Amino acid sequence: MKKTILIALLLILTSLTTTYSQVSLNKVAQTTMNFLLVGTSPKASAMGEAFTAYGSGVEGMFYNPAGMAEMNSQFNVTVNYTDWIADINYLSGGVAWNLNNLGVIGINLLTVDYGTIHGTSLLGAGESDLFPLGYKDNGNVSNVGAYSVGITYAKSISEQFAFGGTVRFAGQNLGQNLLESGMKDNNASKLVFDLGVKYKTFFNGFAFGMSIRNFASNIKREEIDEQLPLVFALGASINLMNFILPEHDGALHLATDFLHQNNYSERINVGLEYIFLNMLSVRGGYQTNRDLASWSGGVGFNYSLFDYEVEVNYSYSRYEIFNSVNRLSLLFAF
Repeated sequence: MKKTILIALLLILTSLTTTYSQVSLNKVAQTTMNFLLVGTSPKASAMGEAFTAYGSGVEGMFYNPAGMAEMNSQFNVTVNYTDWIADINYLSGGVAWNLNNLGVIGINLLTVDYGTIHGTSLLGAGESDLFPLGYKDNGNVSNVGAYSVGITYAKSISEQFAFGGTVRFAGQNLGQNLLESGMKDNNASKLVFDLGVKYKTFFNGFAFGMSIRNFASNIKREEIDEQLPLVFALGASINLMNFILPEHDGALHLATDFLHQNNYSERINVGLEYIFLNMLSVRGGYQTNRDLASWSGGVGFNYSLFDYEVEVNYSYSRYEIFNSVNRLSLLFAF
């Protein structure tokens, strides 16, 4: 009876994506530092960013810090590269150290390269003949980019329940502009907090988790207070292979995330991952209520090299109008 109820709930939650996928994007607020919303893990992105209940180890700290408590090795190290839209590149990484009964501690770093930005300014009186385009080209703008560095702690309270939290220092540099009082730096920085919990049941790998990401006070630019992109996520995951082919030497994980954000209407992400012989992973996912993003896919290879477990992951995310996004990561466990 319990199995039937849980399967029915998952199917109902997943079927909601069909309805929400028809909902147009509804921007309900303004936020800043939106680079914090971009996923940099190819494993998570290939599964449609449905990673709140499924993410584990060092990769979990970027989505639900409680997932980091599931580390089986003493150390996890990962490096992620994202070839984002409009010639923007993301580079992120993390290191997690398993302290056994004391929990798991990790550090993470994210940098964003916005590429070449040309600065312009309005014309002064009598300059229209000198600049027929209607503006001045001031050359390349220096000191443009974004970054985030943080520390994460996670601990398993029991075999089933874990919690975690992250404290990050995030900043964004948007160059300079010329005012009557002189040059002004358009830089902002803030302390940002992530919190998460995760609960694993004894029912065929069924788990669910909750996280709050990018919790911070407002940033004031000129006379305007701006919020950071706060995200509340509720996720669930289960191994479907236990119902389809219980004797099969593999796994088929279904993950679903429900997102409530302060700058967009509600979204649902769905992802699947098939694992064969703990060596090859094939992933697919879909994000609903997005104006540009939709489906994604990817593969992963896991193999042993001396005393190291090495994992290589790649993902492809389809984006309308802009070029599609490619992500690549390398993870070591030892």
